[in-house]
Amino acid sequence: MAAVSSTTVLVGARGIVANRRTVSARSTRVASTGRKGELQSQTSDSNRRPSRRFPSRFTRDPTLGSKPSQPVRLTFRSVIPHPKTAIIVTAMARETDPKKRVVITGMGLVSCFGNDYDKFYDKLLAGTSGVKMIDRFDTADFPTKFAAQITDFDNEGIVDKKNARRMDDCLQYALVSGNKALMDAGLTDDVIEGMDKTKIGVLAGSGMGGLTVFQDGVKALVEKGPKKITPFFIPYAITNMGGALLAIEKGFMGPNYSISTACATANYAFHSAANHIRKGEADIMIAGGVEAPIIPVGLGGFVACRALSSNNDNFAAASRPWDKNRDGFVMGEGAGLLVLESLESALKRGARIHAEYLGGAITCDAHHMTDPRPDGSGVGLCIEKAVEDAGIDIKEINYINAHATSTLVGDVAEINAVKKAFKGDLTGVKMNGTKSMVGHCLGAAAGVEAVATIMAIKTGWVHPTINQEDPIDEVEGIDTVPNVKAEHKISAAISNSFGFGGHNSCCIFGPYEA
Repeated sequence: MAAVSSTTVLVGARGIVANRRTVSARSTRVASTGRKGELQSQTSDSNRRPSRRFPSRFTRDPTLGSKPSQPVRLTFRSVIPHPKTAIIVTAMARETDPKKRVVITGMGLVSCFGNDYDKFYDKLLAGTSGVKMIDRFDTADFPTKFAAQITDFDNEGIVDKKNARRMDDCLQYALVSGNKALMDAGLTDDVIEGMDKTKIGVLAGSGMGGLTVFQDGVKALVEKGPKKITPFFIPYAITNMGGALLAIEKGFMGPNYSISTACATANYAFHSAANHIRKGEADIMIAGGVEAPIIPVGLGGFVACRALSSNNDNFAAASRPWDKNRDGFVMGEGAGLLVLESLESALKRGARIHAEYLGGAITCDAHHMTDPRPDGSGVGLCIEKAVEDAGIDIKEINYINAHATSTLVGDVAEINAVKKAFKGDLTGVKMNGTKSMVGHCLGAAAGVEAVATIMAIKTGWVHPTINQEDPIDEVEGIDTVPNVKAEHKISAAISNSFGFGGHNSCCIFGPYEA
């Protein structure tokens, strides 16, 4: 196959740099042609000549058009036979079309600190641990006896008493957080009635679904026989039912499905929801993750994986990201759902805007069922692709809400990935671990942490990573916000989440600017 000469092509906010010549342009999509040709420049200036011949394997997507602030339209058409190929294409221009810009207009939360995101973030800023001894079942036979469990859960009347008795907690968390996100966005039932419901969708993912319903169904089958299985066994156990029930309640007829990519689930949901809006398939998406795994089979399963901390004597300090004495993660639970909305829709209805979703990416390590690539290459690639999707320079990012599970391998791999993506320069960047206080909420983790990330953007304060007493060598020179909150004006923020199976996800949020 013919190859292109070893010239580097950079497509970005500053234009195309080719053989030391620059053409101002914005190009975000390219496609292969395989025919010899030349770089052609088409501008609003009729006196400007096309640029010099330049080898390339790509063509400018004609559907992108050009704007006054980005006047150049480019077509790349050639392949010159050469034994070496080196073409690098990056996109570094933020979206400006209000139909494709995605903003956050609502947040809904269920957590070990309650259902109010302001109170939740106050607890995080104070460095309060939500980890406690498990009291909902007997843990005598378990080596781990603690978790960041939700106690005294209040569904706030959103779920009636009859359904509350039947439903798995996972479904209740989905309905409560989903309804609260809608209310926070000003999308009351009356407002919704006047909207096009075919353009509103729900994407509420879960790593495990209705685990309690599943556990109880199997128990009923074994102990009493098939006739004693509840008819709600299947509907309330499957992962898609939380989002489906919310859509049924509100009449939302837009995209609706569930993603299950273990602990990366909620970020995958945000990424997919934003793309539905960008493609015009929806104006509004309620998206995120939910999980209710703190039951015997859930705890026992992770004990069997040898993934959990067993620091029963000091459980409040058990979740300690990047500390030399960490010994595994602490289970958590809850839900975090966001209302993602096109800027056009938000402005039209006068909605309050919390923040902007700038971009995101998903990749796979393709390495191991439970362990990440030690060098962090898969995660590093995910961060780089997210930055490209956001159309920003990585130097604009000055806050990272890390996955930071407090596991021996995972913490180091993420640090390696961050260093790779940032080329070792993390000057001015603060990075913290929400899981040090709320544990690992599994499929809901990225949802809960997205709320924390957006609250950091809104308040100008980042919460501490608690329990950092003896940091690992790998974080030397990185500000992990140890033990005490820090004031920090955020220009752009990364929220990382990774899951069993090698599923990597990275979402980038920033302050909304008109």
